[in-house]
Amino acid sequence: MTNERGARLHGRDGPATRDEIPPDEAPDDLDRYPAWQDERSAYQPLRASWDPTQSDGRTRAPRPRRSTKKQSPLGRFVARYGWRAYAIPILLAATVWVIVEAVMGGDAAGEQTGDEPYFGTLSSDPEGTGVIGVPPSGDGDFAKTLPTGVLPAGGPITEKAAGTWHVVPGVSEQVGKGTERVFTYTVEVEDGLDTAGFGGDEAYARMVDQTLTNPKSWTRDERFAFRRIDAGEPNFRISLASQASTRDACGFDIQIDSSCYNQGLGRVVLDEARWVRGATSFQGDIGSYRQYQINHEVGHAIGYQEHQPCETDGGLAPIMMQQTFGTGNNEIATLDPDGTVPADGKVCRFNPWPFPRG
Repeated sequence: MTNERGARLHGRDGPATRDEIPPDEAPDDLDRYPAWQDERSAYQPLRASWDPTQSDGRTRAPRPRRSTKKQSPLGRFVARYGWRAYAIPILLAATVWVIVEAVMGGDAAGEQTGDEPYFGTLSSDPEGTGVIGVPPSGDGDFAKTLPTGVLPAGGPITEKAAGTWHVVPGVSEQVGKGTERVFTYTVEVEDGLDTAGFGGDEAYARMVDQTLTNPKSWTRDERFAFRRIDAGEPNFRISLASQASTRDACGFDIQIDSSCYNQGLGRVVLDEARWVRGATSFQGDIGSYRQYQINHEVGHAIGYQEHQPCETDGGLAPIMMQQTFGTGNNEIATLDPDGTVPADGKVCRFNPWPFPRG
């Protein structure tokens, strides 16, 4: 360093300042000049300290406050779980719905929920002597027949048989809890009735048993239970009868073939003509119609004596509706304008079960 340059670095009245020395004349060994310690950064390249915690002696300006708002708990939850944040509430709601359905669907009294049809009043006298389940006696004030109730064409039927019955052998364990009633029944076929066309006596008996033990049938109500016997005196006999014997047992003033429960005989009388051919108004297959026949007439036997109208337009017909005659209230009301079915225009869908949702 020349004397002239050194003089400038030291100055006459003290060390020179940075403003007095051009950058190209800054000394390489600034550490020798204490007055220049705070001026080093103007003459040396920028570089980060290897130790970010080490202070270089300078006063740092405080960091500005962040203006970003603090996230809410919901925002943090969504940010953390992404699409799952939206799926979890839906899954929780579905779980609650399933639990509620399970609880309400398993009540002890067998009450119905949702869109299931309801029942009428349970009779306090199921041991009477009347005939239940047929149209009223004709008196000229209403129709003596009904187009929707006419027996459709189909397979061969037995118009007349012996008028006596034989028991189809077979027994079963109790089905259902039966907290109030345990009903025993026999399965019977009229002597002389040809059952070969639908599988024989055993096929008929099997259909009866399978219908009554189905969870959609009457044992869904814990008050009721059934047990099949083939000896002794049952609570009622489920009897397949010829057309003539059915008319004798159930009446034929209004000329529509139909099944019934004859309390005096203790028989659920199932019309073989309907068993073979079904009903025009019942839009299901023949197997479904047979299930309806059994459930409807057994419903009378266990105490549901009254018939019911279609309750919800477009809904399922109540099992105690006379679906053999029609599934519309206007049709059935023509048989008995003063009866329990109003001519209100409601039309139901066919339904063979007391508890269609099972």
